[in-house]
Amino acid sequence: MGRVTQRRKVLRLSLDGQTNRRMDTLAAEEPLEIRLGAKAFSITMRTPGDDFDLVAGFLVSEGVVWEAAQLGAMRFCAGEDEQGRQTYNVIDAQLAPGVALPDTSLERHVYTSSSCGICGTASIDAVTKSSHFPILGADTADAGQDTGNDDGALAGNASPHLPLATLLSLPDKLRERQQVFDRTGGVHAAGLFSFDGELLCLREDVGRHNAVDKVVGWALREGRLPLSDTVLQVSGRASFELVQKAYLAGIPVLAAVSAPSSLAVELAEESGLTLAGFSRGNTVNIYAHPGRIIGAKVEIPL
Repeated sequence: MGRVTQRRKVLRLSLDGQTNRRMDTLAAEEPLEIRLGAKAFSITMRTPGDDFDLVAGFLVSEGVVWEAAQLGAMRFCAGEDEQGRQTYNVIDAQLAPGVALPDTSLERHVYTSSSCGICGTASIDAVTKSSHFPILGADTADAGQDTGNDDGALAGNASPHLPLATLLSLPDKLRERQQVFDRTGGVHAAGLFSFDGELLCLREDVGRHNAVDKVVGWALREGRLPLSDTVLQVSGRASFELVQKAYLAGIPVLAAVSAPSSLAVELAEESGLTLAGFSRGNTVNIYAHPGRIIGAKVEIPL
């Protein structure tokens, strides 16, 4: 298996004239080729580790699978670097009988960077996908209706309410468990939490979208989809792509420590997903569907 971190020599400079050479720990970044039935499907740059989760989550994000039974065996294919060492940089995934291969017009045979996102509004219609797990309860929640339930759950099949204090606690809980970031300072994190604030799964990667795919892939392989009673907390910004990944996994709340993009907000509004940004300390901005958040008075409805 590829290494999560690598050591490199650096020269440290300062304005007071001090210089020294030292070893620094860097987050590893290596290519991963994803094949479906021995056919090339995508190449992405990622931090090695939890690669099967990454592939499974990527296939959910592409709308290829949405149930664990649809994804068959995954295996590393043989591959060596210049020193003859196994690279573990190619995974072949087998789909279950009856699961259709993706339309070739959607295949990504080109290089995908670890910071990849959706670029340009002209491609939005082509990449926007319909979820098999519609997010329920947003309209009822936003109407501010009192269901009378002591446990905070909305009526019918709606997702539960999320206490504001719990939402605000998630960035610190995520940061406390970022082991690779502590060693490198160079990776993103995505954490899946229950509405009670319990951490269910955390993944780190040089690519924020990879970290989310690893979390969703873990959930798929554990048979947990749809994730209708969870919150996805991410360490960076909230892009269109991250909202879509949450939507396709049935996650009703996505929270980020930084800003969302305009397209992320638009997709969240359309899909019924609660989108939070700048979640830091005692404050947070709610950009779409604030009704799921309880514990604070909303005087001006969105």
